[in-house]
Amino acid sequence: MKSGLDDVIAAETQLSDVDGAAGRLIIRGVSLDDLVATSRYEDVSALLLGGLFQEGFDAGKLRALLGPARVALFDHVAAADPALLALPPVEAMRALIARLEDGEDFNAAIRLMAAPAVFLPAVLRLKSGKAAIRPDASLSQAADILRMLNGTLPTVEQTAGLDAYLVTISDHGLNASTFASRVIASTHAGLTSSVLAAISALKGPLHGGAPGPVLDMIEAVGKPENARTWLAHELDRGERLMGFGHRIYRVRDPRADALKAALRPIVTAGQVDDTRMALAEAVEQAALALLRERKPDRPLETNVEFYTALLLDALGFPRDAFTGVFAIGRTVGWIAHAREQVLDGRLIRPQSRYIGPVPRAA
Repeated sequence: MKSGLDDVIAAETQLSDVDGAAGRLIIRGVSLDDLVATSRYEDVSALLLGGLFQEGFDAGKLRALLGPARVALFDHVAAADPALLALPPVEAMRALIARLEDGEDFNAAIRLMAAPAVFLPAVLRLKSGKAAIRPDASLSQAADILRMLNGTLPTVEQTAGLDAYLVTISDHGLNASTFASRVIASTHAGLTSSVLAAISALKGPLHGGAPGPVLDMIEAVGKPENARTWLAHELDRGERLMGFGHRIYRVRDPRADALKAALRPIVTAGQVDDTRMALAEAVEQAALALLRERKPDRPLETNVEFYTALLLDALGFPRDAFTGVFAIGRTVGWIAHAREQVLDGRLIRPQSRYIGPVPRAA
C-alpha cells in the first residue's frame, strides 16, 4: 500500500504528460511552451476534446458555440440568493453549476465549459453589490470573462494574459481533482457530476487553494530589501514559503515561466504597478536562495501558484476567487478525462487493506 497512491499508475491517457524530472508538460503531443505561444483557450480546448465526442469541431466552432452558451446560462444567475452569495466564490459558483442537467454529449460539455466563465464573474460582482453583466456572445471566452468581471472591454494584453493562464492550467496529469472527475465518470453519472466532484477536490487548500497566500507573503515583505530577512524568519518558524515546491516537479515548474511571461506585457503596458513585479521578483530570488541553503537535499523551485497570484491580481480577480478562476481553465481538462474514462475505462474500484480489530474466537 502506498499512501497518497504515490507512483501508482491508475489510468492511461493521451491527454497530458507531466515530466517532473525534466520540468516539462506536454498536452496532446504539444509542449506547454508552444501551446502558450500559439494558442488561446478555444485552441487548447479543441486539442483536448478532439476525438472524444462524435461531433467534429475546431477552435472556431468551439468559440461560436461557447458564446451563445454563455448567454443562455446567464439566466441561472437569478438563482444567486443571499444565502448562496454568502458562500466563498468557488462554492457559490459550484452551486450554480449544480443546477445544470447531467449528460455525456457534446452539448453538455459546451454548457460546462461556459458555466464557470459566466457564474464566477457574476458571483463576484453580486457579492460586491454590483449588477451581474450579461455575456457577449461575440467575444472570446477570455475577453468575455474579463468584461463580465470588470465592466469594460479588456486590453489586448489583458486578454492574452488570461488566455495564457487558461491554456497553462487546462490539464496536468492525474492530479486530485482530475482523478475525482475520472472516478465519478467511471460510474457513468454524467459530466456535470464529474465536474462538480472535481471542483470539490480543487477547493481543498492542498490542491487549488494556495495562490492567494502568495500575495499575502509578498505584501508582508513590503520592500525588496526586506525579502531575505522576512523569508528567513518564516523558515525559522517552520512556515512554508507559498509558491515554492511541487509534489511532481523536481525542477522549476514550467507553468511558472509561462505565466511570468504572460504577466510581463501587462506590466510593460503600464496596466499594473511595475514596483509590485520588482518586489515579487526579489521575493522569488531570495526564497530560492534560502531554500537551497536550508534544504539542499530537497528540490523546492518556483511553482505555478507564484505567478498565478500576480497575474490574476493584475487582471482584477480578488484573491478569494483564484481557485474559481483555476476551475474555469481546468474544466475542459476534467471533461476530457471524464470522456476518456467513459470511452476506454472501467468502473474505478480499488481495494483497501483492513487494519482494524478482528473478532475474538468464542
